[in-house]
Amino acid sequence: MAASRIVIENCAIATVDANDTEYASGHVVVADNLIESVGAGRAPAGLENVVRRVDGTGHLVTPGLVNTHHHFYQWITRGLATDHNLFNWLVALYPTWARIDESMARAAAQGSLAMMARGGVTTAMDHHYVYPRGSGDLSGAIIGAASETGVRFTLARGSMDRGQSDGGLPPDFAVESLEGALAATEATVDQYHDASFDAMTQIAVAPCSPFSVSTELMRQGAELARRKGVRLHTHGSETVEEEQFCKELFGMGPTDYFESTGWLGSDVWMAHCVHMNDSDIAAFARTGTGVAHCPSSNARLAAGIARVPDMLRAGVPVGLGVDGTASNESGELHTELRNALLINRLGAHRESALTARQALRLGTYGGAQVLGRADQIGSIETGKLADLVLWKLDTLAHSSIADPVIALVFGAAAPVTLSLVNGRTVVEDNHLTTVDEDAIARSTRIEAQRLARIAAAG
Repeated sequence: MAASRIVIENCAIATVDANDTEYASGHVVVADNLIESVGAGRAPAGLENVVRRVDGTGHLVTPGLVNTHHHFYQWITRGLATDHNLFNWLVALYPTWARIDESMARAAAQGSLAMMARGGVTTAMDHHYVYPRGSGDLSGAIIGAASETGVRFTLARGSMDRGQSDGGLPPDFAVESLEGALAATEATVDQYHDASFDAMTQIAVAPCSPFSVSTELMRQGAELARRKGVRLHTHGSETVEEEQFCKELFGMGPTDYFESTGWLGSDVWMAHCVHMNDSDIAAFARTGTGVAHCPSSNARLAAGIARVPDMLRAGVPVGLGVDGTASNESGELHTELRNALLINRLGAHRESALTARQALRLGTYGGAQVLGRADQIGSIETGKLADLVLWKLDTLAHSSIADPVIALVFGAAAPVTLSLVNGRTVVEDNHLTTVDEDAIARSTRIEAQRLARIAAAG
């Protein structure tokens, strides 16, 4: 059967390939779910079975954005504890989060996914680690929401087994036993993980953080992931307090602790990594351990400035993350391109910290690297999956910025004229085509109010 083709022409293109190839005016041809060709000028003549032609005049095409760290459930607790550092924020919100159920998780996932997809995200991930007793099928609800939205998705099946009675932060009824967490994680991998080239759903093993899980859950979680052939994800080196906690409890810093439990490697990526010294960065580079950089959340919780320029120079894979929307209320990844660039210029490297093109690479190819999918997505190259975004740059907001990549990264948030995931249209003229945005807004509002009432009642 002949491939169905979509042709996009007359647009600027930033391929984010190994050479950062760009075209001032070029074309991209999509055949079914694959990129068939990309290059300067008009598309080749005589293409058969072209089902759509898009005039990209005034637009920039980039790879779809890849989100590498998020907590969808937090969508229904936005705007709370706005003047707290991480530990105080967690203490303030865990009693509420511990009351979530399947309906809430589904609505929150729909809101988080819709906001990201509308802003150019084509691959999303969710680190979900709150599984209160009797809360229903939370993982299934989240995966179902991603499938409806039409984005490529990784569920990092999280877990916590250190409740308040064991010195942890969450209430005891919101954590799992060691055995229960491992069994549920393995069952999720068995049911949902797809290892194929064009997989829409993948699973990672993801105990929450060193201060919310036991050493045995970390160690056995790593063993489980490698036995199943899936990736590993957790929070790491987010705050000074976390480093002190690790030294007091384990007699070593976070990176050494991770290495002692099998949590460094090319199949691992960590969220945040704000407080990393030279030896920590060298260990990540040596082992190929990736980082999900979350600049807005790091600023919101006063965690600090991650040493992203130093990580990149050392060869550490780095992607971008929204983080949960209780610490990044906008919930959009394209704003993280700008924030990553600007916040890192406040650090030691100042104006030479990151360029616009490095920021775009973090949000595309870098994200694909840390999710283990760089051979499939993250750049516009022949044979890769057709996850593409067409950004509109000919409006007042960007009218006097000549360089389209600088316009996208430094300028105001650009509207998305077209977003393709696996060759399928997910966004058209800045609106989702797969789900009803207004209906999602109503349901998330209702579930947020219901959660607040339940939490207030104790």
